[in-house]
Amino acid sequence: MARLFGTDGIRGLAGGDVLTADLAQRVSAAAAEVLLGDRLARGERPIVVIGRDTRPSGPMLEDAAVGGFTSAGCDVVRLGVVPTPAVAYEVQRRTAIGLVISASHNPAPDNGLKLFAAGGVKLTDAQEDAIEARLTAAPPGGSCGSDRPAGYAQLRRDYRDDGDPSYAEHLLATVGTLSGLHVVVDGAQGAASAIAPDVYRRAGATVTAIHCDADGARINEGSGATHPEALAAAVVEHGADVGIAHDGDADRCIVVDAAGQVLNGDQVLGLLALARKDAGLPGSDVLVATVMSNLGLVQAMAAAGIDVVQTAVGDRYVLEAMVAGGHRLGGEQSGHVVMLDHATTGDGLLTALQVMDRVVRSGRSVADLAADVVLLPQVLVNVRAARERATAPDVVDAVAAEEAQLGGAGRVLLRPSGTEQLVRVMVEAPSQAQAEQVAGRLADVVSR
Repeated sequence: MARLFGTDGIRGLAGGDVLTADLAQRVSAAAAEVLLGDRLARGERPIVVIGRDTRPSGPMLEDAAVGGFTSAGCDVVRLGVVPTPAVAYEVQRRTAIGLVISASHNPAPDNGLKLFAAGGVKLTDAQEDAIEARLTAAPPGGSCGSDRPAGYAQLRRDYRDDGDPSYAEHLLATVGTLSGLHVVVDGAQGAASAIAPDVYRRAGATVTAIHCDADGARINEGSGATHPEALAAAVVEHGADVGIAHDGDADRCIVVDAAGQVLNGDQVLGLLALARKDAGLPGSDVLVATVMSNLGLVQAMAAAGIDVVQTAVGDRYVLEAMVAGGHRLGGEQSGHVVMLDHATTGDGLLTALQVMDRVVRSGRSVADLAADVVLLPQVLVNVRAARERATAPDVVDAVAAEEAQLGGAGRVLLRPSGTEQLVRVMVEAPSQAQAEQVAGRLADVVSR
C-alpha cells in the first residue's frame, strides 16, 4: 500500500477511504507492538496517553485507538481536548507513548494520527516504516501481528473534564509575570481554545479571546494561525500590545504586533534567540532553522555572534539536528518553535509566553524587537516540471550564475516537491524587483 505517514503523521478526510476507525484501531495496535514490544513481552502494562483537538470526528477515532492500544495490552489515559505539546509533555512525564488525534491547520472534515515515542519525541522514519510493515502484514480486521484477541486488556479510562493542571503549571514556570501586557489570543476553535486564554491570564496578562468557543465544526475556519488577518484586526480594535494566533492543535503560533502587522516566523525565531543570548543561557550561540529560513535571519544572528545551523524542511529535522548537536533552540518560518530547555516538540503556548516575557523584560514593543531581524525580500515560484529538473546540469549552471551575480547579498534555493511534479524556486535578494527577476529567469530554465 502507499505510504501512510506524511511529514507529520497520518492525515486525511475523517471517515474517508484512508482515515477510518478501522485504520485508527490497527495503527494503534501496531504502534504499541513496535514501540512497546519489549515491555509488553515482559508482561508490563505500559501507559498510552491520547489527546485530541475539537474536531467532530475526534471521539470516534479516539474510541477506535483506545481499542487498538488496549487489545495490544496497554493501559490508556484519555487527556481529552489538549494541545499536541501537552501530549508530548505527558508522555515524557509518565514514561509512556502518546497519540494525538488532530489535523493541525487542516479544515474540520480532516483529521489525523500523530504518534509520540518514549521521551515525548516524534517517530523516526524507521519507526514509521516498522508500523506500516505490521499493517501490511495484517489485512483490515486483522490483529497486526498480536496474539491477543480484541478486548484482551482491562481498559483504564482517566477522564479529566477540567484538564490535567500539570502541563499548564509547567508552562507558567517558564516565565515571570506578564502584568501590564494586553494580549489578544485566537484559539482557532481548536485545542488552545480553553487553555491558552487561561494560561496567559494566570501569567498576569490582560487577555481578549477570539475564536475560543472550541467549536470543532469551525476549527481553523477564517481564524487561527492560517488566517491571522482576524487577529490583526482585533489587536488594533482592542488597542492590545500583542496578538497570538494558534493553529488547531496549538503546536505553533503566529505573532502580531500592536499595529496589526504579522511577524514572520523567522523574526520570532530571531527574537527568541537574541533573548537567550542576552540572558547568557547555555547554548545561546547556536540557532537551528531550515533551509527555507530567510537570509536576513542568518545575517542578523551572525551580527549577534549566533551561528545558524540549517536543516531540511520539517520540524522533525530541526529537532534531530538540535539533539545531535546539543542545541537548545530551533524552528521553522511556519511558527513551529522547539525549545529543548522546556519541551520536546513545537509548542505554540510556550512560544507565545516566551515572546511576551521578552517584551515585558526588555521594555520594548513587539515591533521594535522584530526590527532586530531585517528580512530580505523573498520570492517563491512553483514550476510545473519533472522533479529531476532541480538537479539538471543546465539548471545547476543557471543557479550558479545567478548566485554569482547576487554575491553574498542574496541566495537561491531549488527544491523538488515531495508529492508533485513541481520544482520550487526560491530567491532572496536586496530588493523585491531583483528577487522577482532572478526567480523568473530560473523558472524559465527549469521549465524547458
